[in-house]
Amino acid sequence: MSFNIDEWEPKTKMGKLVKDGTITDIDEIFEKGLPIMELEIVDALIPDLEEEVMDVNLVQRMHKSGRKVNFRVIVAVGNKNGYVGLGQGKAKEVGPAIRKAVDNAKYNLIKVRRGCGDWGCVCGREHTVPFKVTGKTSSVSVTLMPAPAGVGLVVGDVGKTILKLAGIHDVWSQTFGQTQTTVNFANAVFDALKELSNVKASKEDLKKMGVNY
Repeated sequence: MSFNIDEWEPKTKMGKLVKDGTITDIDEIFEKGLPIMELEIVDALIPDLEEEVMDVNLVQRMHKSGRKVNFRVIVAVGNKNGYVGLGQGKAKEVGPAIRKAVDNAKYNLIKVRRGCGDWGCVCGREHTVPFKVTGKTSSVSVTLMPAPAGVGLVVGDVGKTILKLAGIHDVWSQTFGQTQTTVNFANAVFDALKELSNVKASKEDLKKMGVNY
């Protein structure tokens, strides 16, 4: 269902600033470290987000009233141009679980640092990760490394999906642990992308690597 900003009635101060046009760029929110409390803020500021269902898993647990069965869904969202989110959702039916996961992924949206960090590539475009970073979740560890243009995404399928949605086209990777566990692998890749923003570098070095923020 497409988002119609005219039908939106904001419940927060930030939402009202977005609807009246005072805030027109989601970076203004990220730079101030403000939490996004309404999904419509994301829909209004990044209308071209795409969704990818990463995994659908049947989860069973015993309860005093009997066996409870739910679907657990992992979804990634992104605009293929520097913004990506990862989320999970649980429900008795697949459809509602996907919807919950999409909403959760939007709340977890981040801006991804991209650049041209490989020493053998001087194209200056934002096609790869600018630094070597590692993300960890449970027993899974994923290291992403800059790669020259044309290499492609040398990482498992789950990682490829998340990186494509983030707008990254080339990367080398190393993985350790139970990478066949989709939820942990996906979270480790997402954690690595978040780590990109924590790497300290001078403005001059960032400029050389084609990083715009």
